[in-house]
Amino acid sequence: MEDLETETRCPEDLEDDNDSSDDNSTKRRKKSNLLLVKPMFVEKPMETGFQQTTRICLEQIREALLHHRWQEAAEYMAYYPQILENTSHSKAQQNKEVIWRISTEILHHHPNSKIEDYNNIYERMKHSGVKHYLMICLEHSFHLMLSGHIEDAKRQLSLAEGWRHGKESAAQYQRTKLIHAYRGLLDYIIWCDKKVTHCNTDLSDPRDSQELQNYFRQASVNLKEILKSPGVWDSFILSYVEMLEFYEDHEEALQILNDYAYDNTFPPNPNAHVFLYQYLKQHGTSDRKLMKVLKNLHVIVPSHEMMLDYSSFLLQSEKKSDLQKALGVVLEMLDFACWRSNLDAWKRLKAIIQKLQLQEDWKDVVSLKMAARKDWWPALHFTSFHASKDSEENPELMEVKASLTKILCPVTKIDRRHNIGNTYCPTIICTYL
Repeated sequence: MEDLETETRCPEDLEDDNDSSDDNSTKRRKKSNLLLVKPMFVEKPMETGFQQTTRICLEQIREALLHHRWQEAAEYMAYYPQILENTSHSKAQQNKEVIWRISTEILHHHPNSKIEDYNNIYERMKHSGVKHYLMICLEHSFHLMLSGHIEDAKRQLSLAEGWRHGKESAAQYQRTKLIHAYRGLLDYIIWCDKKVTHCNTDLSDPRDSQELQNYFRQASVNLKEILKSPGVWDSFILSYVEMLEFYEDHEEALQILNDYAYDNTFPPNPNAHVFLYQYLKQHGTSDRKLMKVLKNLHVIVPSHEMMLDYSSFLLQSEKKSDLQKALGVVLEMLDFACWRSNLDAWKRLKAIIQKLQLQEDWKDVVSLKMAARKDWWPALHFTSFHASKDSEENPELMEVKASLTKILCPVTKIDRRHNIGNTYCPTIICTYL
């Protein structure tokens, strides 16, 4: 054993040996080429036997998880919760969360896990401490919902709604709001199921069903409350609007969508403007109001697919300024690589320029819009690679782009001998001429 320690000891330690008689032989000794690997399990100072056992057990669980050995991880996990019996441990709360997270992770991947196993873990964790009670209830509800146990999921959220412990903190308040929101969403899901069942079994108008109205009222209370808490609530808002539309309360539905899109206390959310636009379009709103919604969406996401609709409205407008706006909108779309090969976007650009050419100053308008793009647009759209790809995959697209090349990137001289790799306008556009 002493020989093994000597072989693996660092060279500095060997040179500091106090035995002078062995000094020369030590220096002549060939250095070991073996790598000094840090052992996986290192004994901690001041550790009791119980703490050492649980630490090693956790490290074995970690290794099993990293290598997706779920059965092995489950076997170790059956013993690890014993750490909760150590009441003097300074990290008791952290250990509870570790057990909660690892146990559910193993169950998510274990091929033989059952809903009862989840329920046992969640119930045990709920009663092991109060700090994570609300989040555990919410997660438990998620799993039940995904497993199709909607009523059981709702029951879990109902229990969480009535739970109180000490003085309510800001974090606890936010979690309670979240639970209210998901409780409303579950009421909406149940309402949808009841509506389908009612339509299939009863010939009367489902809107007259008292049962449906009860679930609608229950869902409405929580879903409407969401708008008092700034955030991204897309699924909840759409659920509430769908129910309002079903009962033909279009005024309230429109108010909800307007508040969601234009309330400055909420974070910028392009989806909110999309929902409002789709609702207004569905109900035959004027083009001017639709353009207003799309204008706000353009500010947030200039590359959004709805910008094709926006440019179409601007193109149809009789105002000269709207036509110039349409040009800017489509050029900004094409600034993004995701639109590079989109035929509709290039056709729209061609239509705008053709209409713009009826104005005397059209060249100045195009030149002004392209001034900031002349150095990099050719490399984005008009390389030989793009020409070759377009000719093979979409000849119509190549034809449209070729007709716009001289307008967007006018040049006085084309040097065909220039290396295509050095991408600047005179060289690149020659492929499209």
